[in-house]
Amino acid sequence: MQAANGEGEKVMLRELLRPIALTGLLILGACGESPTPIIGCEASAGIQPDCRFQNPEDLAVLPSNQGLLVSQFGGMDGAVAGNLVFYSPRDGRIEVLFPPTGAIIDDRSWGSAACEPPDAAAFAPHGIDLEQRADGRHVLLVVNHGLRESVEMLEVLEDAAGVTLEWRGCAEGPDQSFFNDVVASRDGGFWVTHMMPKDAQTSAMLKSALLGADSGFVYAWNQKRGFTMVAGSNGPFPNGIEKSADESHLFINMYIAGEVRKLNLATATVVAVADVASPDNVTWSTDGRLLVASHTDGFLELMACQGLEQGSCGFAFEIVALDPATMTGVAVVANRGAPMGAATVAVEYDGELYLGTFAGDRIARTSWNR
Repeated sequence: MQAANGEGEKVMLRELLRPIALTGLLILGACGESPTPIIGCEASAGIQPDCRFQNPEDLAVLPSNQGLLVSQFGGMDGAVAGNLVFYSPRDGRIEVLFPPTGAIIDDRSWGSAACEPPDAAAFAPHGIDLEQRADGRHVLLVVNHGLRESVEMLEVLEDAAGVTLEWRGCAEGPDQSFFNDVVASRDGGFWVTHMMPKDAQTSAMLKSALLGADSGFVYAWNQKRGFTMVAGSNGPFPNGIEKSADESHLFINMYIAGEVRKLNLATATVVAVADVASPDNVTWSTDGRLLVASHTDGFLELMACQGLEQGSCGFAFEIVALDPATMTGVAVVANRGAPMGAATVAVEYDGELYLGTFAGDRIARTSWNR
């Protein structure tokens, strides 16, 4: 299947990261030979790729366990569209679920009354989260950059005929918001990471990279209060986000700081920090650990991945399993180059890890050292 090619995302990231990359050259010196692009689709290093995707940046396991939902990353600046697909690793099926081929039904029961359905042709998904609501129904929250910064709310419906996603509302972000990842709360709301002001991206990134300055924070949203800033959540480039089972704590990945922070929501204090290089998305494993996708290569290789026209990025990564109580962790998967690099997420499915990426044509499957 063919999906959005992510060219707008590549251009925007290239512009954002150029000054940081130049700084990295001065500080780090030249890097080794680039492993990008990866053109072949053969298994190696215990990793089996499936090369039928386009920038599968985030993944979620369906409640029935029949497969995965995949966010095929569009342009972060909204210039390039993407979509949401169903993927069955067991039989290889891939099916586009959203946007639908027909009109999106205007059902605003879960979102803001003022938030209209997204423009299907411009829909540009990023981070996703699948949760069971208090009423027993399942919601897929989707960060959308298409023509607006919003969190879309889709109901996940499964039956013998397959999987469908039905739009149930959205919440459009405040002025200059710039979202990345999202996690649902039981009250029908969510928490979403705000990376930096949308109108001051380059300066915010530079200040974070060079001075360690905070560029963003986490928003909380529900139907009663709308968007409010989460006290204590500010940091350099908030990226992936998860919550504790009792919703007392958030785990926030600060990409530029190289930290996963555990935030106590009641006291608005960071109670623990794990040092993880450039942490991207984070999910829960079945044994109760946090699986954090970590980027471990240099700036030059990250820049090389922005110009991909085919194949996949070879950027070095690790999947780090963190104990949420002690915030100590161990790398359970690591790779650079073929058959896949630049992993942005790891989800556990059928006892193996499935990896997505922001730059490339593949999802990869691998065993892992528990």
